[in-house]
Amino acid sequence: MNEPPRLPGGGFAAWSRDRLAEARRGLDECGDVWQLEPGVYVAATAGPCEAVLSRAEDFPKAPSPLFPPLKGSNGTPSAQQRLHAHAARMRGLRAQAVAARVGEIAPGAALFADRWPTGQDVEVLTAARHALAEIGVRYLFSEDAPALLPFAARLFLAREVLVRPSRWEWPRWVPTPARRFRTRQQAAFTDALRPVVRRRLASGRLGDDVLGQMLRPSSRYGPLPEEAVLDTLPGITVATFEAPTRAAGWILLHLARHPRAADRVAAEAAALPADPAATTSAHLDELRYTQALVREVLRLYPPSWLLTRRTARPTELAGYTLDAGSTVLVCPYTAHRDAREHAEPDRFRPERWLDGPGSPAGPGAFLSFGTGPHGCEGAALAMAMLTLLTAHTARRHRLSEPPGPEPGFRVTTFEGLATPGLRLRATSRDPVRSRPG
Repeated sequence: MNEPPRLPGGGFAAWSRDRLAEARRGLDECGDVWQLEPGVYVAATAGPCEAVLSRAEDFPKAPSPLFPPLKGSNGTPSAQQRLHAHAARMRGLRAQAVAARVGEIAPGAALFADRWPTGQDVEVLTAARHALAEIGVRYLFSEDAPALLPFAARLFLAREVLVRPSRWEWPRWVPTPARRFRTRQQAAFTDALRPVVRRRLASGRLGDDVLGQMLRPSSRYGPLPEEAVLDTLPGITVATFEAPTRAAGWILLHLARHPRAADRVAAEAAALPADPAATTSAHLDELRYTQALVREVLRLYPPSWLLTRRTARPTELAGYTLDAGSTVLVCPYTAHRDAREHAEPDRFRPERWLDGPGSPAGPGAFLSFGTGPHGCEGAALAMAMLTLLTAHTARRHRLSEPPGPEPGFRVTTFEGLATPGLRLRATSRDPVRSRPG
């Protein structure tokens, strides 16, 4: 059998000790696709990663909802209802819909910068998560967001508890304490959301937010059943701020470590309206360098750095034959370091994303939001949130790391690539020096 090469001295033990280092070693020593253990393969470069994510018939995504339907509900939504729910969500999450609501996103980003106390070290991920949760929940639920935000925060806590590394991998049917906690928080969120749905339907004022889009009848399927609406919203609610929070940590760290890049962002952000609510998609489009910086950080440190797929049948990948039932780990972290796609791939260089002959454009060159049929639904929303958060923070502050020989944070890889413990200090920026010169 034509199998991918096995990484010398590799295996799950080495992988568990340092997954990022082992992933880089696999890329350097084995190339496009390599074998971690029998039946477990890593797609390490842009081409194979893009192929796996795009060929859903050969490499399907295993159904593993973080918030499965609650027992005692009126039934699990059918496959058709799930497709209808996805299409309805996307009406509110596609790029055009996000562009039309930039003025609702920008105030939360500006408030994050305004709230940052100067002259003291701040735990970044906690502050960013609170800000991004406020933005994301408001984008989904508009005027009903304040009442739902506390329940969304507890949903996130339930996810944190559930995915925490454990010595034992319990079968899904075992009611572990973490799973019972998740169920309680999911039920509380659903109970808080149900009267909102019923009130909107009874009044006929469905709203222009994502929930409103889901309540609008489809010309093909008619209205979604209430349970199909409620079933899909816990997961998308947490998703609006979970991965963006991980990304924000890396972005803010890079603003601190690359002050010239931060100055350029600040100069660009100086053109934003004084009233953040007056921000439009045209203003967002003008933040070209800021968007390039965000994309460059996401390239180097994709929040979802490893994605899992299984082969549905014997299939080929990068010239190798994989048996049915094999596990394929898609690694955007190493794909983004593919020198065939990115010159000087380990170097932080936002300019690579600006228009020009060197701008990366090939399939698989940027996989931070996935690609193919299971690509991130909220990619446009996440980019808008992160771009505006970056711009407002750089316009108002200069960031720095606490003094000391060692970084004051850890890098975790279990659920996503994150910087827990990251602390940064802000000093007020001189507005005159932030302008182009």
